[in-house]
Amino acid sequence: MRLTMYTDYSLRVLLYLAYKNDQMVTITELADFYKISRNHLVKVVHNLGIQGYILTTRGKKGGLRLGHPANEIVIGDVVRKMEPDFDLLECFNKATDHCVITNSCALKSVLIGARDDFLGTLDQYTVADALKKTAKESSVFKSIPVVHN
Repeated sequence: MRLTMYTDYSLRVLLYLAYKNDQMVTITELADFYKISRNHLVKVVHNLGIQGYILTTRGKKGGLRLGHPANEIVIGDVVRKMEPDFDLLECFNKATDHCVITNSCALKSVLIGARDDFLGTLDQYTVADALKKTAKESSVFKSIPVVHN
């Protein structure tokens, strides 16, 4: 299974904001840190805001921050909301299914089980869990200044 870059960027934004622990962060700061397109991040941040995962504030002292504590943001939920679909094969979608063996094929049920297991595993972890593991195994976040309010 492969997640889109959109979902990848969404998760990266949430990890960064969780690390910053309620500090306001700009899209430019995120783009510079991850070395990714600011234009892509604008779309991602907009959708994360619509979904309630982040709060955005306009203006000179504006920016974004998490909309909920990191330990309440379930990774499986984020992935489900950011991915356009989980149609692993054309037969997963009746509107696009042109496979001649759909009615007698058992592969679809195997793949549905695998997809559900994948999402079920993601449901066991929050952004806080992922941040702990990331911070523990890497010094990359240590280069980010954190200002405690």
